[in-house]
Amino acid sequence: MTATTSPSAAPTAPPPEFGARLRWWRTIRRYSQLDLANEAQVSSRHLSFLETGRSRPSREMVIHLATVLELPLRDGNGLLAAAGFAPAYSEIDLDASEMAGIRTVLTMILEAHLPNPAVVVNRLGDLVDANPAALRLMAAAVPAGSKALEPKPNLHRLVYHPDGIRDRTRNWVELASALLLRLERERNHRPADEALVALVEEMVSYPDVAELRSRPPVPVGSELLVPMVIELDDGGELSLLTTISTIGSPHDVTLDELRLETFFPADDAGRERLATWSAS
Repeated sequence: MTATTSPSAAPTAPPPEFGARLRWWRTIRRYSQLDLANEAQVSSRHLSFLETGRSRPSREMVIHLATVLELPLRDGNGLLAAAGFAPAYSEIDLDASEMAGIRTVLTMILEAHLPNPAVVVNRLGDLVDANPAALRLMAAAVPAGSKALEPKPNLHRLVYHPDGIRDRTRNWVELASALLLRLERERNHRPADEALVALVEEMVSYPDVAELRSRPPVPVGSELLVPMVIELDDGGELSLLTTISTIGSPHDVTLDELRLETFFPADDAGRERLATWSAS
């Protein structure tokens, strides 16, 4: 696995020309020209010619280099476009008829997770779908009329916005630190994604968020399940463990950028609370 930019870095947009864009990605992924040539099993001379524009790549070579550089599908399409080729990966809106089967599967996953909350979000954390338990949790944890719900429900904004769940989260610093680490890793993997870069800048602009970067990294063993303790609007408390997963081996940009965020009760009281919500 290649290293990426540091969490506090603010990557600039990649150049439009193929050779310069390839060199930009190689630098971002911290490959020397020789290292990338060896990894891609091409000659360093050929790679140099591609970067300087002396050679024109084939479509297959562009896809191969994008794979070696571990580019997200959206950026793989961007590298192809810079080389003058059509996209290799579709980008179909989730509401389109072609995605009916995918929507059905996602609904089944969300329903199967009941009585525990589960949501589907995009790469930015915008809410795409949710099961009834997640909607009930959001209604019980987010103040009515919260500005953190504008312009659309976004999980990151709900955590970091002063009008979100911060005042109701007993372990906000622990939760916010873990989620910021996750968010900046996503940004570092997608440094050409202007919307994602802007989202990170927005989040760290909120009070006390930038300071979370100076906290020690979350221990590796606890990154899978992040604890959160929420005070609910009825005065009760709910302890949860949350984790996030991705869609395996997608060949569509939309699917590549979907995330499944699931929540599990951390104690018996939480299990009883969620069971009660489900029954009602």
